[in-house]
Amino acid sequence: MLDRLAYYMEYPFVRYAIIVAVLTALCSSLLGVTLVMKRFSFIGDGLSHVAFGAMAVAAVTGITNDMLLIMPVTVISAVLLLRGGQHTKIKGDAAIAMISVSALAIGYLLMNVFPVSANVSGDVCSTLFGAASIITLSPKDVLVCAVMSVVVIVLYVLFYTRIFSVTFDESFSKAVGIHTERINLMTAIVTAVVIVLAMRLVGSLLISALVIFPAMAAMRVYRSYLAVTICSAVISVVCAAAGLLISLLASTPSGPTIVAADIAVFLIFTLIGRFRR
Repeated sequence: MLDRLAYYMEYPFVRYAIIVAVLTALCSSLLGVTLVMKRFSFIGDGLSHVAFGAMAVAAVTGITNDMLLIMPVTVISAVLLLRGGQHTKIKGDAAIAMISVSALAIGYLLMNVFPVSANVSGDVCSTLFGAASIITLSPKDVLVCAVMSVVVIVLYVLFYTRIFSVTFDESFSKAVGIHTERINLMTAIVTAVVIVLAMRLVGSLLISALVIFPAMAAMRVYRSYLAVTICSAVISVVCAAAGLLISLLASTPSGPTIVAADIAVFLIFTLIGRFRR
């Protein structure tokens, strides 16, 4: 098995896939702790469906660089959901559910009415669950992912204290002079960026797993916000790399394999947490 793994590592596309998987998982885990604690866990699922709808529109309209459409649409949706939800008549989870199912239905409808290939079902399945697209990454794709990931990580580190404060008590943060609206806006934009980055890794329907499982696993054992954040990042990176390598060796879909690794680690940490208590 080690010889086979070393053989695979000689190919550039495998190294590109591992780099993208690790960077995407790291960003998702950092964001996941905040979203889980603020009870916005479902936002990843909703925005991933929006990204799927935007991708379908880009495909049927012949836009070569679909990121030019997917990223702005997802960012706008994230801002509307995270910042505008409290000022509208349709609140929280209802707004997310309505937007997500609408985007998913319209996207699938467009891909069937205006097919861009003979295998529409295969294209939809690949987009929803993640497939071979992760090992067809070009150096340009890796560079874009690396730049966006670095931006997300730098923003999180620079604003860590404010994010921590807003996550636990937004009213108190506002009272002490923290611009909570700006922090929420930044969180919305970063969430959208991470969702778009993760689509190729695990597909639209499985993105929430990258956000939720590492954070929830870390919370089973640790109580400190910093400890949970660090542990979540380590879990996410290890599961992403291990899941991708296992998928190569076992010829399984990369997205579901990575999620299966996250689930296994979550169960292990749940048992550890029970024994510690």
